[in-house]
Amino acid sequence: CAVRAATEGRILVLEGLEKAERNVLPVLNNLLENREMQLEDGRFLMSADRYDKLLQEHTKSELDAWKIVRVSEDFRVIALGLPVPKYSGNPLDPPLRSRFQARDVYHLPFKDHLQLLYSIGSNISTERISQLLSFATTLCSQESSTLGLPDFPLDSLSAAVQILDSFPMMSVQHVIDRLYPYNLFLGKEGKTAVKDMLKRFELQDSEKHLFPRKITRVESVHGNKPFKADVTVQIGEKEVTFQVPAGTGMLKNHSRSDTFIRTSSHNQLLAEMMQSHMVKDMCLIGGKGCGKTVIAKEFADMLGYSIEPIMLYQDMTARDLLQQRYTLPNGDTAWRPSPLVTAALEGKLVLLDGIHRINPGTLAVLQRLIHDRELTLYDGTRLLREDRYQNLKEELQLSDEKLQERSIFPIHPSFRIVVMAEPPVIGSSTQQWLGPEFLTLFLFHNVRSLSKSEEIEVIKQMIPNVPSVAVEKLLTVTHKLRETNDATAQSLASFLSTRQLLRICRRLSQHPDESLYDAVNKACLSRFLPNLARSALHKNLQDSDIETGPEDTEKLEGKDYTCEIKNGILKIGSVTMPIYNPAEKMKVPDILFYENAQHMMVMEDMLKDFLLGEHLLLVGNQ
Repeated sequence: CAVRAATEGRILVLEGLEKAERNVLPVLNNLLENREMQLEDGRFLMSADRYDKLLQEHTKSELDAWKIVRVSEDFRVIALGLPVPKYSGNPLDPPLRSRFQARDVYHLPFKDHLQLLYSIGSNISTERISQLLSFATTLCSQESSTLGLPDFPLDSLSAAVQILDSFPMMSVQHVIDRLYPYNLFLGKEGKTAVKDMLKRFELQDSEKHLFPRKITRVESVHGNKPFKADVTVQIGEKEVTFQVPAGTGMLKNHSRSDTFIRTSSHNQLLAEMMQSHMVKDMCLIGGKGCGKTVIAKEFADMLGYSIEPIMLYQDMTARDLLQQRYTLPNGDTAWRPSPLVTAALEGKLVLLDGIHRINPGTLAVLQRLIHDRELTLYDGTRLLREDRYQNLKEELQLSDEKLQERSIFPIHPSFRIVVMAEPPVIGSSTQQWLGPEFLTLFLFHNVRSLSKSEEIEVIKQMIPNVPSVAVEKLLTVTHKLRETNDATAQSLASFLSTRQLLRICRRLSQHPDESLYDAVNKACLSRFLPNLARSALHKNLQDSDIETGPEDTEKLEGKDYTCEIKNGILKIGSVTMPIYNPAEKMKVPDILFYENAQHMMVMEDMLKDFLLGEHLLLVGNQ
């Protein structure tokens, strides 16, 4: 793109200078300084003046034969970056810095920002908007950054005011939590500082401020507005109807899924998500197995969205997110768009799962897509926001086919991104992923663990025949571990997420005589825990009346663990399963195996989980 901009006289925008390694940008030094550059294919870019002088003495075909290419006099470079220090990244290289004129771009002046917010929120009192902006500006001041508080995302204030404009009776603090979820990423001192500021600007919750309770109706908008839905949300005793983007499928008011049990906290979360969906993409933050994906799928289902789940991993690159190379049958390589790009064109809801694992530099690729709904891909394809695409079409008087020949495509107006992440680790340098740059991208929703009564309700509705006594004991120990202040016990609680509890209960419903003590130990991988954590688990289990006695061990040892196959049925110990008939027999392993009680116990255990449709992971010493 740098060479293309230089030869065709365009503006090259270098975004995120602070993310580039020290040795990457010096490649451009000569192009910036002298408008010259030696390319790897043998071509040489030359400044317009020198090229024109040579052209007086030689013909163009001679210069072409020497592979000399003229750099246009209109070529300019604009580089964008964050000041380092203050933000994390690489500091600006002095030789590179000397080739630019620098300009410090600061936040919008208070008065101008206030006018902008007044024009968006005509239903809210000017006093409330002014308090909100004063609070946000204070968090961006020098004093706040000395306290270690990340900048408040001033960009997102217009989204917050839009929500408050539709819901003037709603608590402002509740909306601030979505923009700046300080309870999730600040330590004790930081939280106190933010609460004091809320008090100073009179933004704290009071009795008269309300929360959204639940979604009462979802209806298609009739007329000339495709891909829109009217959603009615109950807030306090009132109902408010507003318009949100909808998917390309049919709307469903209540899901027909058997795997989603609505509790009051789910209803509130879905109603809050609908409000955020009206204005911006969102991020769900919650621990492992607390139901983030299930909630996101239910949300998509209600609005008729097709979903595109994308699992993120640590060493994922920007290329994996946007376009990958693949090989054609004749051996050539070509670019293939990623699921994210096809979802943007088709108007799907993208679920980016595990954003806390990804490198911040990789995520920066998505900033333009999230803020401006625009994207430039590696093969030169450009995706534009629907309204900009239509303007371009009218301005150039071109048909869709002609624009697509030029590799310009519209992003579907329904397209939305929902991101899922685990909470940041407060005080950690590597796992504190929720920084000032990330805060500007989304509205945040905290998916809390279910309360004990809600968790019992979910388990009993999903697994009706599970023994009640076992569930009661299991949830007592789980909530004791979750509510404690002891770090060791809290780390054990992460093993007993709602997903894991459902797994244990499914197994107990099929094998009620099994020991609950063993089930919890297996879920927590207690054999591999440090001594301190293992004894804490043992103590908590004893306090909740979950223990194992010598009779349990005798019962296990006295069992008959033999393996036999009769009439196409495999029986290991007391468990039976029909033998699968594979299409390709050569892929079935054929090994020499001698039966022994210990291995047969493990295999019986595996077969029980296998019959419940679980995935298995074998952990043991080498």
